[in-house]
Amino acid sequence: LKKREEQQRLQRLLETLKGQPNVTKDGKTVRIYCNIGSPEDVHAVQVNDGGGIGLFRSEFLYLNSSTFPTEDEQFEAYKHVLSDMDGKEVIIRTLDIGADKQIGYFDLPKEDNPAMGMRALRICLTRPEIFRTQLRALFRASAYGKLGIMFPMVTSVWEVREAKKLCEEVKRDLKHEGIPYSEDVQIGIMIETPAAVFIADELAARARFFSIGTNDLTQYVLAVDRGNRRIAAMYDTLHPAVVRAMRLTVDAAHRHGCEVGICGEFAGCVAHAELLVGLGFDELSVAPPSVPAVKERIRGLETPQAELTARRAVEAATASEVHELIGVG
Repeated sequence: LKKREEQQRLQRLLETLKGQPNVTKDGKTVRIYCNIGSPEDVHAVQVNDGGGIGLFRSEFLYLNSSTFPTEDEQFEAYKHVLSDMDGKEVIIRTLDIGADKQIGYFDLPKEDNPAMGMRALRICLTRPEIFRTQLRALFRASAYGKLGIMFPMVTSVWEVREAKKLCEEVKRDLKHEGIPYSEDVQIGIMIETPAAVFIADELAARARFFSIGTNDLTQYVLAVDRGNRRIAAMYDTLHPAVVRAMRLTVDAAHRHGCEVGICGEFAGCVAHAELLVGLGFDELSVAPPSVPAVKERIRGLETPQAELTARRAVEAATASEVHELIGVG
């Protein structure tokens, strides 16, 4: 009964807020985007009034196949999403496998610590034929909408430089072949590692946007395997170290005119909205059903109060202090 009542409340909320701007009481705009895992999820974004797609997990194409998906197969999937979003921004994360997402036909060697091994962008840069195929599909699809390409698991400027170099080579090839693509594709970086936080200034100078992946960032900052139940209580994104990592990242991004979003599950919790607005995030990307409740919360916030809450969270000594500050048990 409670579940049905909550669904009815959210439906009424959606009907009330649909089409309303995502602004705080004092006029600060915060974009609310959605995380999706396949083209079929676009309908949920539209139904829930998502302002765009902040994370499209492209690895579904690889996980649902028994062999490497072709350029055309990938192109059709990306084109589908961009076309259906009708000009709204779509940020597609490049291939992110490894760690807890293993695919047999990649023939990756067994690793003792796969979370810190060959995964995501590391695979793409060491097997450029796979990466090039995906980039060609992405840039071809860019002709059908507003595309952002996001690189995961970045730890160095070198990785970004090499990935962008491949993007330029792909664009040059497409131009030579007479295949249309958009010249306005935004290139972004996921901030998921302490290394990326500490060199955020250098990375921001080479990207148009950041997106913080709090799931992995929390894991790496706290040295807590998020899949290990025995230490699950130690995995806490409200730990002051993680909050400070977010603050460092946002500040570095804004110093270079680089926008910053957050696409981890943390962003979808209404109780965290005040902290995230106060930290200065430009965009929150959440599961589609979370959009109405997060929007309602943002529209009820005062930015100065949110900034004060964020400052106190950054200065806190313990996670329990941060929990108490934002009212999370």
